[in-house]
Amino acid sequence: MITITNITKSFGNTEVLKGIDLKVEKGDVVVILGPSGSGKTTLLRCINYLEKPNDGEISIGEFTMNCKHPNKQGILTLRKKTAMVFQNYNLFKHKTVIENVMEGLMIVQKKSKEVARQISLQMLEKVGLANKLDAFPSQLSGGQQQRVGIARALALNPEVILFDEPTSALDPELVGEVLEVIRNIAMEGITMIVVTHEMGFAREVSNHVVFMDAGVVVEEGKPHEIFGSPREERTKQFLKRITSNHIA
Repeated sequence: MITITNITKSFGNTEVLKGIDLKVEKGDVVVILGPSGSGKTTLLRCINYLEKPNDGEISIGEFTMNCKHPNKQGILTLRKKTAMVFQNYNLFKHKTVIENVMEGLMIVQKKSKEVARQISLQMLEKVGLANKLDAFPSQLSGGQQQRVGIARALALNPEVILFDEPTSALDPELVGEVLEVIRNIAMEGITMIVVTHEMGFAREVSNHVVFMDAGVVVEEGKPHEIFGSPREERTKQFLKRITSNHIA
């Protein structure tokens, strides 16, 4: 369903992605792990074309984007097929909860206000925020704001949802409510690519795990393979450090 081929990305002289290949099937929950600076977030942003790759191809379904020679219509098509849930929510502070969810439906998908409101209501019910429709982001907890972000992504009915460390900005006691929403979405068979440091969640929810370091895919496989018996020494070191930090 999604094929990423030889994606490269540099910022100045710094090569952040060094030829990434990745395949994601419909309904997959792919978790990307790796240390800070490994290129995980940049890869997500390239898939959504928030960052322009220097080279490579991105295919979603029958659509293929040549990243070296992009065009405006192709970028628009790619963005319609994807939706991003950001670390820091990226909500419009001057808009209410339901207005935040409706915005993309009306602006990007050109839906009427009535249809956009109906879809938004359904998605906000799904993430447990039907009682917060008229609240502003400043009146919500971090967990609630992130759930609005998830509802906004779901409302667009994309072919894949990209989660960029969706719990990293949250207080520890709020992490669970967001992970529970993502867990429920995964059970519906929605295709997701998730960058996260939540190892237990990654092991439980994903059906494919990718470990990145220094701009390359070091190792990938089923959760029990990566967490139970990783092949690469770098993967072992990372998981050992993460586990010991968690215990500490």
